[in-house]
Amino acid sequence: MGAIKQFLEEVFWGALDFLIIDLPPGTGDEPLSVAQLIPNCDGSVLVTTPQDVALISVRKSITFSEKLNVPIIGIVDNMHGLICPHCDKPIDIFGSGGVEKASKDFNIPILARLPIEPKIAEMEDKGMIVQGQLKHSTEWQKNFENVVSAVEKLLEKE
Repeated sequence: MGAIKQFLEEVFWGALDFLIIDLPPGTGDEPLSVAQLIPNCDGSVLVTTPQDVALISVRKSITFSEKLNVPIIGIVDNMHGLICPHCDKPIDIFGSGGVEKASKDFNIPILARLPIEPKIAEMEDKGMIVQGQLKHSTEWQKNFENVVSAVEKLLEKE
């Protein structure tokens, strides 16, 4: 907990509308430390991939969040297939249906389905701005903006 505590308590963040903390999957020390150090957390966004092993971690994270009274804003289905560069049809590389099932089982909305977009990673590695630069980036961006909107709506309720 030492490094996380130092990061949360000793860094001067200034005035923040929200603080996004990227945690590893599951219910290990890091999520527990953050939950203990921020007892009135407004909510969490769970990010998963469609693989069964990732969905097992998401289900554990949902139960963990419920036990600690951390509201779940929604789920992001990351790496939701790949758009074929030749025919523009989606390819479900990691399978499909698992995120939808978890969403339904726990009554948690899916905020976005973000497909694998190799060109986005390539452009970001070069420090380039992706917005509107690629054939599919507009759709990807709209999906990502759904996540931002869900977080903003949570803040508006306060």
